[in-house]
Amino acid sequence: MASILVVDDTPVERIAIGRLFEAIDDVHILYAEDGRRALEVIGREMPDFVLTDLHMPEMDGLQLVQEIHVRFPMIPVVVMTAYGSEKIAIQALKRGAANYVPKANLAVELPDVIDAVLATASDQHLQQGLFANLTEATTRFRIESDIALISPIINHFKENLTRIGLFNETVRIRISVALREALMNAIVHGNLEVCSAFREENLDEYYRLIAERRTESPYLQRGVEVIAYETSGGVRYVIRDEGPGFDPKTIPESPTRRLRRTWKNPVVAACC
Repeated sequence: MASILVVDDTPVERIAIGRLFEAIDDVHILYAEDGRRALEVIGREMPDFVLTDLHMPEMDGLQLVQEIHVRFPMIPVVVMTAYGSEKIAIQALKRGAANYVPKANLAVELPDVIDAVLATASDQHLQQGLFANLTEATTRFRIESDIALISPIINHFKENLTRIGLFNETVRIRISVALREALMNAIVHGNLEVCSAFREENLDEYYRLIAERRTESPYLQRGVEVIAYETSGGVRYVIRDEGPGFDPKTIPESPTRRLRRTWKNPVVAACC
C-alpha cells in the first residue's frame, strides 16, 4: 500500500485534498499542518510521496522541499501552487521538488502527476537496490582544462555515493569539497600554471588569465584524468594533470591535505 503525506496549514483544504485520493486503491493518506510537523511524520512513517502547499507558517513549502531533498532524497515531493506563484514553483523544482500542480486543477491533474512521480520513484528504489549489490566499478574521465566542468563531475560522483549507499550526507559533502580543491589544483595550477597567490592579489586578473591560457599552447593541449574506484566498502579517486608538476609539500595546509591526514575511511583525493 502506497502512503501519501499531504501538507497544508488549512484543515479544510487538507481534508479536501485527501478526498481526491479516495478513488485510488491501496493508498494510505497521512497529514501534516506545516513543514516541521511534516518532517516528524516523514521520519516516523517514511511515506512514498509528499504533496505540500507552498505558503505555510513555521516552515514553508520551499524550506520543506529542501529539507526532504537533503534528509530523505528518495522521497519525491510535489508542490501545490496558487495562482501567481509559478515562479516560486520553479524555485521548488530547483531545490529538489519532482513536480508541481496548480491547486485550481488538483482534481484533474493530480492523478496523472502522482502516477508519473510514483513510477519514477519506484525505478529509483530499484536502481538503489541494484547499486547496493555493486562489488566494484571503475570510471575514467579525461576532461579539458575548464573549471566549468568541475561541478558536473563532482555531482556525478556524489550521486554515485548516494546510490551505492556510502557514507552520510556530511561525509559526502566533505568528499565533494576535497574533490573540488583537487580538480582546481589540477586545472589551474597544474595544467594552466596559474599561481594561487595571484588570486589574492587580483581576482579579476586571476580568472582572466585562466580563460586566456585555456586557448593558448601548450596549455590548450593539456587535460585532466579523473579516475574513480568504487566498491561496496569505499571509494578512491585519482586526479592527474598534464602540467610540469610541483612538490605537494610546498602547498600550504588545505582541506584536502587535512582530510588525507585525518580520515580513516578508504577515500583518497589526489592531484599529481
